[in-house]
This record gives sequence, structure tokens and C-alpha cells, in this order.
Amino acid sequence: MRAAFFDLDKTVIAKSSLGALGPEFHHHGLIKRWTLVRGLGSQLWFLWFGADEGKLDQIRETLMKITKGWDRDEVRQLVADTINEVIEPLIYAEALELIDHHKSIGDEVWIVSTSPVEIVEPFAELLQINGAIGSRAAIDENNRYTGALEFFARGENKAIAMRELAALRGIDLAESSAYSDSETDVPMLEAVGHPYAVNADRVLARIAHERSWPILTFVRPVRAHDRRRSRTPVIVGAMIVGALTVAERFWTFSRRD
Repeated sequence: MRAAFFDLDKTVIAKSSLGALGPEFHHHGLIKRWTLVRGLGSQLWFLWFGADEGKLDQIRETLMKITKGWDRDEVRQLVADTINEVIEPLIYAEALELIDHHKSIGDEVWIVSTSPVEIVEPFAELLQINGAIGSRAAIDENNRYTGALEFFARGENKAIAMRELAALRGIDLAESSAYSDSETDVPMLEAVGHPYAVNADRVLARIAHERSWPILTFVRPVRAHDRRRSRTPVIVGAMIVGALTVAERFWTFSRRD
């Protein structure tokens, strides 16, 4: 069995999922206004310069401090209530076309994101795909966040989770595909036989060029529920994957020569 693994932020959707939900968290009194402003500033930084290890560690520590004491069920309900209005309009049409294509040929489709499972699991349900891998926060006996992480889905941890999932579900990673925008996801891309850089940051673009990984650009946000379902997106997705397969073979033979 094959699978397609998609990073979420800037790969399937046009911005950070946490950044998109920030105003909703503020509106419901979960975060302060200054925290929201700082979060939006970080989002602009990532859009222009990408995410490095130091920045991601800083964001992780900040998020753990902010969310300590939050009720997990309240967060899940907030995401469920707002995902259609806040995150769905950010979905890239090109990503949906590829997801439709992978589903049409029998591949499993999974989101693999650093974002919390409370966000990525409802998003996977929205897309009607197999499921999602995300970061998991520690919970106390009162179902509240402790400020610690049980699992941080970043870097090599994404690849580890993918390999565990593949062993559980009988997925052949050598025949599978992965899509991401960030150099921190190089382990995720290396874990499969068909890696694709999407809206790549500068470091990933360089790595992709050096390794002859196809580079894709997604630019057209569209609502998943509003777009007309037809065979057209599947055909477009098939054309993209087909063209990339030819390109991969060309580069392979060229490098051999």
C-alpha cells in the first residue's frame, strides 16, 4: 500500500494554522492581545524567511506557557466551531487536486504537522482523508494542559511517526510520497521514495535542487466544501504527478550519465 503525506502550514493551507486560529483564541479569552500581535509577527517572519530550529524552539516554549491550564475539550470545541470559517478558506486548490488524485488511485492520505492534534485531526476529517499526525500536549487529571509536550511532531520525529504508522498499516514508504515547504521537514521528505518541496523556503529549495527533488508552487486558496466536485481536479492532479514522475526519471538518468 502507498500513502501521501502532506505537511499542513504553507503546504496544504496558505498560513500557519495556529496563527489563523489566534484571533479566535483571543476572542474567547484564551490569549491576550499582545500575545496575538506577537504571534502574527512570527507568522510574517515565517512567510518571508522560513522556520529554523531556534525559532521553532522559541515558539514551542511560548506556546507551552500560553496553553498551560487550558481545558482540552474547550480547545477542541473551539476548533470544531471555527475550522470551516477560519482554516477552510486557506486551503490551496493545488493541494486539494493532489489529495484527490492520491485518493483516486487508492493511496492513503495523511496530514503530518507540527500543529497540535486538536487542530490537525479535525482538519483531516474536513478533507475526508485517512488521518493526521500532530504534536500532543500532556494533560493532567482535570483534562487541562500541563505546559509540557508528550510528542513534538517536528524534524526527525515526523519521520519516526511516519515509519511507525507505515509499520502499523502496511504502507510501503519507498513507493509513497511526501510534500512539505520547510527545511525542518527534510527527514519527513527523506522517509519516502517520492519527496516534493512545496512553496519551499530558501534552505529547502537549495536542498531540493541539489537532490533533484521536484519543486511545486501552490498559490490558489479555495474552500474545500464550496468548490465543485468533478473529475477535473483529479485529472489535473494526475497530470502534475505524471509530469513530475517523468522529470524525476529524466534527472535520474541525467545524473547517471
